[in-house]
Amino acid sequence: MNKNSAAKIIENALRENRHTLSEYEAKQVLSSYDFPVVREILVEHRDEVPEAVKQIGYPLVVKGCSYEIAHKTEKGLIRTDIRNDLEALQAFDEISKKLKGYQGAVLLQEMVQGRRELVMGLTRDDQFGPCVMFGLGGIFTEVLKDVSFRRAPLKESDAMEMMREIKGNKIIGALRGMEAADIKTLAGMLIELGRIGLEFDRVQEIDINPVIILQSKPVVVDALIVLG
Repeated sequence: MNKNSAAKIIENALRENRHTLSEYEAKQVLSSYDFPVVREILVEHRDEVPEAVKQIGYPLVVKGCSYEIAHKTEKGLIRTDIRNDLEALQAFDEISKKLKGYQGAVLLQEMVQGRRELVMGLTRDDQFGPCVMFGLGGIFTEVLKDVSFRRAPLKESDAMEMMREIKGNKIIGALRGMEAADIKTLAGMLIELGRIGLEFDRVQEIDINPVIILQSKPVVVDALIVLG
């Protein structure tokens, strides 16, 4: 996927007067900027589930995917640890029912498991313009608020400084039998976030949470892009 495809996704959403991209669209935009994104397939019809499962494999996460719904957990639109065809079809049926009335489809996603979760994103400040954020992710994001910010554009040295600045920076290093996270890839992701903010002035906010560290490699599991 190249960067032209990111422009098409964003332009299409703006033409439809939308203020958000769906999770799937957001991750397609990120993928076009070489972000390591979880393997997933968007499924509209029940009979497409078996083929999608073959391509992804078990265990699976099954999610409702709609640009109209930012918080899927609260609406009961996520099923995790799906381990066979019967469970996959049941999850598809349940989530399809809950999506009635919304524009969207069902997202079948590889279940990525890791003990370390990070958050990164972009916010557009009235004074400073696009600013990149990095910190501890998952359920601790709101509680700990352990984050660092930089104005775009970022150099690699800026990204490395951001990672060192958070109080929980030891989570990125080798820890309790876990190998050190690939900080080169993490730095590249932060640099590219700044680039997206500079190249698309209608992108107001990007929220990538969590980025799961799988062995040493970061993987984007969920993402939201807000347009202005």
